[in-house]
Amino acid sequence: MRQIEFFYFIGSTYSYLSVTRAADLAAREGVVLDWRPFSVRTLMREQDNVPFATKPVKMRYMWRDLERRASRFGVPFDGIPPYPVDPAELANHVATLATGEGWCREFTQAAYRCWFLDRRDPGEPEALRGILAALGRDADDCIARASAQPTKQAYLTATDRARTLGIFGSPTFVVGQEIFWGDDRLEDALAWCRASAV
Repeated sequence: MRQIEFFYFIGSTYSYLSVTRAADLAAREGVVLDWRPFSVRTLMREQDNVPFATKPVKMRYMWRDLERRASRFGVPFDGIPPYPVDPAELANHVATLATGEGWCREFTQAAYRCWFLDRRDPGEPEALRGILAALGRDADDCIARASAQPTKQAYLTATDRARTLGIFGSPTFVVGQEIFWGDDRLEDALAWCRASAV
């Protein structure tokens, strides 16, 4: 089975592009996309890696670059959304819960639509409840279970795996032990996966 582990963090700007387009591209290649929410913030703090918050020139570039790439791939983009988001990483905990139950893709894509298109923080409880309700989920139950220790531990375990692999940013695609960082490396990851399976 050809598989790519898709490590991402709801709160990563460039991950919006990958969350929107990676599943369809992987399906066309016959590749299973294994969605892996993890705490990139934790790893960035450990690595003293602050990409944008204290760098306004770089941040301006990032938003413009994201807008250009969105236009290139036909991904909706209507101006700069709130940033940063999900300070308590609650949306990421829900994504972790969803991973174990088979609805991670749907939740993550809905969370990013909420953030980028509705311009709401998907980790804010009211917005999060709306996302879950629209997916036909019991919002209070999901949030309670996402906040419980087993889900938090699963999130830590995914973060530990990312750390072990040498991941430092989101999105990152993993094929075996090979890592491909950034939405602009998605096609490279798919090509590597295809070649590795021959």
